[in-house]
Amino acid sequence: MIICNGGDIPLNIHLMNNLFQSQALEEIYERIDQLSPSSQRNWGKMSVSQMMAHCSAALQMAVGETKPPRLFIGRVLAPFFKKIYTNEKPFDKNSPTDKSFIVADERTFETEKEKLKALLHTFNVGGETKCTTHPHPFFGSLNPKEWGIGMYKHMDHHLRQFGV
Repeated sequence: MIICNGGDIPLNIHLMNNLFQSQALEEIYERIDQLSPSSQRNWGKMSVSQMMAHCSAALQMAVGETKPPRLFIGRVLAPFFKKIYTNEKPFDKNSPTDKSFIVADERTFETEKEKLKALLHTFNVGGETKCTTHPHPFFGSLNPKEWGIGMYKHMDHHLRQFGV
């Protein structure tokens, strides 16, 4: 985003998006609507339908529908990597995925698209007060703002994976 610093020179400052912000949610919806069953990935192994199911699984965790256990490796490494989840830098291509969030079977595009958009809506409308207090399986305890930023970054990562 371009923000003026009070003078004539604009500064490029990326404001941290999070899924509790209506404009960030609308942006994600618009990008999801650009996907089609024939969308091809730029990296990774998932099909577009599997990717949407994977993102839904992450959102189910964020709204407290699922409560996966903490991973031992996360307990050890989270203090060193937690900032990756909440900083302004997008997630790297081919970032590791918890095995419980891997979707191996093929899914129906429209079904997964509707489910993902419904979960995004649930997360946004529930707001920070309805966000899970259960720890992230890798990153551990997160406050609602960290969940909102991390979930936005996760969605952005996978939408970039499919070129939108």
